[in-house]
Amino acid sequence: MTISHRRILSASLSAVLLLLATAASGAAAPSPVPLSPAAPAPASSATADGQRDFDWEIGTWRTSVRVLADPLSDSPDEWLEFSGTSTVRPLADRRANVVELAVSGPAGSIDAINLRLYEPQAQRWSLTFVNLRDGLLTPAVYGGFRDGVGEFYGDDRLGDRPIKVRFLVTRVGRDEARFEQAFSADGGETWETNWVAVDHRVRR
Repeated sequence: MTISHRRILSASLSAVLLLLATAASGAAAPSPVPLSPAAPAPASSATADGQRDFDWEIGTWRTSVRVLADPLSDSPDEWLEFSGTSTVRPLADRRANVVELAVSGPAGSIDAINLRLYEPQAQRWSLTFVNLRDGLLTPAVYGGFRDGVGEFYGDDRLGDRPIKVRFLVTRVGRDEARFEQAFSADGGETWETNWVAVDHRVRR
């Protein structure tokens, strides 16, 4: 999948990975990264099979998002800032969940959905993103948790270059979580972070 100028992959948030759906600048919406089927899925430490790995995230969060406007470019770093909410709802007895992200900032707004499904045979999670701008599902990414950190890897293209993508989900505490996405143009030797989201739980 080709990502044009000023497009950024957004899987975040609350997670995990999410889409820039609309922007005041009129930039096209970026898409999350498909994971190479050959990439290893990290082992889970939350439960024996990982099925409840996202239970801690169920609920509503206030989220602050920073997005690098032009990843892997020679231009000076320009970070776009957004804030709003991320809501995580359980499905199918918590064997699945859905994330709804709604944030805005000077550059525009982000509205997206992330559907997460647990695959018991593979003991891994698949994350499928929905671009609310065009209503299309994107290829899933795969991974899991180890030592409290979720790791999800994939392959994509930035312009005419093949790139690798790393997405991390870190539970900082009971009421705080951090999501980071990075691109690599050298096969994973070095990474440039381009998406950072920090969530704080909304207490009812």
